[in-house]
Amino acid sequence: MTVHLNSQADLDNAIHALVGQDPRLQPILERAGMPALRQRQPGFAGLAAIVCGQQLSTASAAAIWGRVSAAFDPFHHDALRRARADRLGRLGLSAAKIKTLKNLARELAAERLNLEVLAEEDADAAHATLTRLHGIGPWTADVYLLFCLGHGDAWPAGDLAVQEAVKTGLGLKTRPTAKQMAELAEPWRPLRGAAAHLWWAYYKVLKRRDGVIAGTEKKV
Repeated sequence: MTVHLNSQADLDNAIHALVGQDPRLQPILERAGMPALRQRQPGFAGLAAIVCGQQLSTASAAAIWGRVSAAFDPFHHDALRRARADRLGRLGLSAAKIKTLKNLARELAAERLNLEVLAEEDADAAHATLTRLHGIGPWTADVYLLFCLGHGDAWPAGDLAVQEAVKTGLGLKTRPTAKQMAELAEPWRPLRGAAAHLWWAYYKVLKRRDGVIAGTEKKV
């Protein structure tokens, strides 16, 4: 059964269950406090917003998405599918992101992609479905599953901030790789998404203590 994190109460309950499953997380929770649930708009708009923000600062991503979403109101995949590439480029989108968004729009229009059903699928299967799409890497897929769909078991194994937090919190000598992160998270199934929220909160504590940790930029 898929766990969903649709409310703060859902996350609170999941975190308490996690601590019961793995006592190593108790001191992490004590240091970080209960994390706040992070949510974004679901559907095509939510995924498009994440694509627009890939490898950009928060301010730049917000500015570009503001222009794109305002240009297509309501924001629907058919409208973007029909839009001219030069018009999208004038809104601030790169050629690569235009290609990604148009491909997503075509997949949705042809009903080869159903973003809603991903919320009910096994997290690894949903991740694989998204990363098979052009321009959708692991980070983009995980952020969509976690924040747009509230998937309780999505695990951002490649997120550098989570990797740094896990390294410090579990006393590892080196920052774990994405493959190692997948193995480390096995005890947290089916609540790896809640664990990710906790580790992000713990990372913020580390930043306040030591300053920004080098090399913690997000991945696509």
